[in-house]
Amino acid sequence: MSQIDKAAIQEKYQRHEGDTGSSDVQVAILTSKISLLTEHLKTHKKDHSSRYGLIKMVSQRRRLLDYLKSRDGERYQSLIKELGIRR
Repeated sequence: MSQIDKAAIQEKYQRHEGDTGSSDVQVAILTSKISLLTEHLKTHKKDHSSRYGLIKMVSQRRRLLDYLKSRDGERYQSLIKELGIRR
């Protein structure tokens, strides 16, 4: 994931100007990284260290989504719908 991709995601999901750390932005960035790593692992099946990193990222995203759901259910629903996360 390049800096340009990351900046574009931050722009799209930020809640206010200069927002880089809100739950929405973090979940969107993690979702992008997860999809890239999933594609990598489809061709490199024996890359276990990357698989471990994928599991860590999925767990982190899950915790962020749980936090967002407890704080603001509407934002949670709109975010998972927009990102296409099954739940």
